[in-house]
Amino acid sequence: MKFTLSWLKDHLKTDMHVDDIVEALTDLGLEVESVSDPTKELNHFTVGEIVQAEQHPNADRLKVCKVATGDGCRQIICGAPNARKGIKVVVAHPGDYIPGLDTVIKVGNIRGVESYGMMCSERELMLSDEHDGIIELDSKALVGTKYVDQCNELDIVFDIAITPNRPDALGVRGVARDLAAKGVGELKLREIPRVKGSFNSPISIHLSKDVLNEDCPLFAGRYIKGVTNMESPKWLQERLVAIGLRPISALVDITNFVTFDSARPLHVFDASKLSGELTVRKARKGETIVALDGSEYTLSSEDTVISSGNVVESIAGIIGGMNSGCGGDTKDIFLESAYFNPISTARTGRRLRINSDARYRFERGVDPLFVEKGIDFATQLIIDICGGEVSKTLLEGETPYTDKEVILRPNRVDSLVGMRIPKVEQERILIALGFNVSHKDNLLCVKVPSWRPDVYGEADLIEEIVRVTSLSKLKGIPLQKSNLGVMKPVLTPLQNRVSRTRREIVALGMNECISYSFIDEKSATLFSGAIQTVALLNPISSEMTHMRPSLLPGLLQAARRNQARSLNDLKLFELGEVFFGRKPGEQAIHAGGIFVGNYLPKNAFGNQREVDVFDAKKVVESTLNDMGVSVENLSILRDGVPAYFHPKRAGKVSLGPKNALASFGELHPKIVKAYDLKGPVMAFEIFIERVPFSKNRKLIRPPIKVSELQPVERDFSFVVQTRCEVDLIKKAILNGEKGVINEARVFDIFEGKEAEQQLGKNKKSVAFMVRLQPLKTTFTDAELEAISKKIISRVEKMTGAKLRS
Repeated sequence: MKFTLSWLKDHLKTDMHVDDIVEALTDLGLEVESVSDPTKELNHFTVGEIVQAEQHPNADRLKVCKVATGDGCRQIICGAPNARKGIKVVVAHPGDYIPGLDTVIKVGNIRGVESYGMMCSERELMLSDEHDGIIELDSKALVGTKYVDQCNELDIVFDIAITPNRPDALGVRGVARDLAAKGVGELKLREIPRVKGSFNSPISIHLSKDVLNEDCPLFAGRYIKGVTNMESPKWLQERLVAIGLRPISALVDITNFVTFDSARPLHVFDASKLSGELTVRKARKGETIVALDGSEYTLSSEDTVISSGNVVESIAGIIGGMNSGCGGDTKDIFLESAYFNPISTARTGRRLRINSDARYRFERGVDPLFVEKGIDFATQLIIDICGGEVSKTLLEGETPYTDKEVILRPNRVDSLVGMRIPKVEQERILIALGFNVSHKDNLLCVKVPSWRPDVYGEADLIEEIVRVTSLSKLKGIPLQKSNLGVMKPVLTPLQNRVSRTRREIVALGMNECISYSFIDEKSATLFSGAIQTVALLNPISSEMTHMRPSLLPGLLQAARRNQARSLNDLKLFELGEVFFGRKPGEQAIHAGGIFVGNYLPKNAFGNQREVDVFDAKKVVESTLNDMGVSVENLSILRDGVPAYFHPKRAGKVSLGPKNALASFGELHPKIVKAYDLKGPVMAFEIFIERVPFSKNRKLIRPPIKVSELQPVERDFSFVVQTRCEVDLIKKAILNGEKGVINEARVFDIFEGKEAEQQLGKNKKSVAFMVRLQPLKTTFTDAELEAISKKIISRVEKMTGAKLRS
C-alpha cells in the first residue's frame, strides 16, 4: 500500500517529522517497507538558464546550448524540441547520477562537439513518463540553486505492508485514522455530501437470484451525461504516478484515486456501449470477456459477472471489460459501486490469475456502509473535473451489515498481555479508531464500525488497544507463581499419549514425517473406502483438493520422492489428524507408518532381508503395549481390513469383536503401482483415540516379579490345518494355565508337500517352546504332567489340533 505525505495530510493534521511517522506506523503494526524521498535522489540537480541555442553543425535534431549554471557557463548538447534561449532548466553536471537512466553523466563528444552535462526531462528524474521535452522551470527560479528547492510537487512516498485482516488500512483514510489514534496528529473531519440527481437513469440495474444473497447483496449505480473525459489535473496525476499508477484519463484516474484514498473500488462504464440494463449474475460456462488488461478470459459458472444484454461487461469485483471501457470520446457514463463477496471474488481471481487493486480490496472485505457514500464521493470529483449532469442513484439489494457489539473488561488487558492501560485511555483509543463506546457497570460496551470486519471478540479489542499504545513496549513477563505447590498438569491424557507414542515409534527405529493435511483427489479416493471424500471449497492447488482420510498417502508420496533420489530403504511414520466428514469433530488422531525396501542396510554381520508384515506388526504391538494394552488380550482379525491393504497379507488388531485399535499388513499392489514405488510396501495405522485410557491419570505398570525358582521349558508340537493361524494356537497355550505360563514362542513350522505326505492332506506342524514358572515351590513331575495335559486339551479344543507323535 503506497501513499504520499501530502496525501496523508489531506486526512491528518500533523507536523510530525517523517521519521516519527515511520516509527509510529511500524509500532501500529503497519510495517513500513520503504520510504522514498525524491529530494534525496534529486538533491544534486541545479537550476540553469539557456543563454544561447544554436543548431548542431553535424546533426539536424541536436542543438548546441550555452547554459548558465552556478559553476559558470557550460556547453551542453540537447535534442529536446523545446530547448530554446531564455528558459530555466534542470541541469545535471558530469559525475551526477540520473535515476531515470540509471547512469552517471560524463563529459561526452557528440558528433564532434563536446557536451559538459545534461538538461533533464521528467522521465529522466523519474517524476513521470513525460520525455518529449526538457523540464521548463518558472522564470523566477534562481540560476545555481537546487532544483528541489524550486519544486513543490516532489513528495515523500511511503510503502507499508498490510496484513490480510486490515482492509480498512488499504485506504489512506484508514492509515490516517490509525495515526490519529496513536497521537501523531488529528484526523480531519470529512463530510461527503449527497449528490442529488436531476433525472432518472436510462440504464437500470438488476441482481439475479443466484447472486443476490451472497455474491452481490448490494449494487449502486448512477448515470452521468455530458462529461468531458479529458486529461486528469496535475495534482491527480502526480498522486497516481507517485504510487506507481499510470494516469489514463480523468474518469479512470478518479476511480483509482477513490480506491486508494478510501479503500472503495469503483468502475465506470461507457454508457453508449451498454444495451440499457446492467445485470449482476453468475457467468454461463464458456462465456468469454476481453478485459481491460487486453487478455481474454474464459469464465465458469462459479464466476460473478456484470452483463449488458448477453455481453459480459465486467468480472465483478476484479476487472472491467474492454467493450465498455471509457475513452477520449466518452460523453455519457454509468458509475458503479457495489459490495462483492470476499470469498467468491478471491476464488474467481485466483482461478483466472488476475491481480487487481479492486480484487485485492474486495477479497479482504470493503466497508459495506460506504457503497453509497463512495458513489457520491466519486460523482462530485467527476462533476468538478469532467462536468456533466447526474441522475438519481439506483440502489438494488440490501446492505450486508448488522451491528456488532462486544463487551470489554478493562482489567482483561492486563491479564491477557501484561500491560496496564487505564480504562480512560482504553476508551479514548477505541473511540479514536471509530468504535462507539458506552458503559455498563464496570464494563465497556463497544460497537464495531462497519470498516472493521476483523473484530469479533474481546481479544480483538484488546489487540487494538495494545497496538495503538505500543507494540514495541510489549514485554514477556513470567506467569504469577502459584502458592498451592506443584502446578496441575496442563496436558490432557490424549496429548500425553500422542507424545509417548511418538517417542515409542522413534525408539523402534522409524523416522517421523510431517506432511500436509491436503491431498489430491486420486489419493483421497484410493484411501477413503466407504467414507465420502472431503473436498475443499477453495483449494490452494490441484494437488491439495481434499482432506486426507488416512496418513498413508502423504507417507507414500514422501517415499516416492526419496526413491527418486535412490533412497530405497525407508521406515517412515507420521502422527496427525485424518478427516472423515465436513462437520466439527469428524476427525481423529492416527499414527501411520510404512516400511519400504530392506529392513537393514548392507552390513558385515548378517544378510539383508526385505521388510515383511511382522515388521509392521511389531510396531503396532509395541506401541499398544506402551499405551497400557495387554497384547495377550488382543485379537488379530482378517475381516474389516481396509481395501488398500493386501487381501491375504493384512490384519486388524482388535480389543474385543468391535473395537479395532489398528490395522497392519502389506499394501495392495495397485496402491504401490499408483505411487510408482519399488518393491512391496508394509504399512500400519494405529487409531490412537480408540485405545481405552487407564483410570489413573498416569499409566502405572505393575512391578516386574523375579522368582528365585528355576523356570521349566517344555516343547509341544501340534498338527493343525494349514489355514490355522499360529496366533490362535499361542493364545490357547497362554490360556491353558494362567499365572504359570509366562511365555509361548514358536520355534519351528513344518509345512508344504513333504509335510502333507507325512502328516496328511492340508496339514502342517507348529512347534512351541512353553516356559513354565513355579510360584511357590519347584514343580513336581506330576504337576508338570497335569499342566501339559491342560495345555494340550486347551489347544485341541480351540483349534482342533492334535499333539504330534
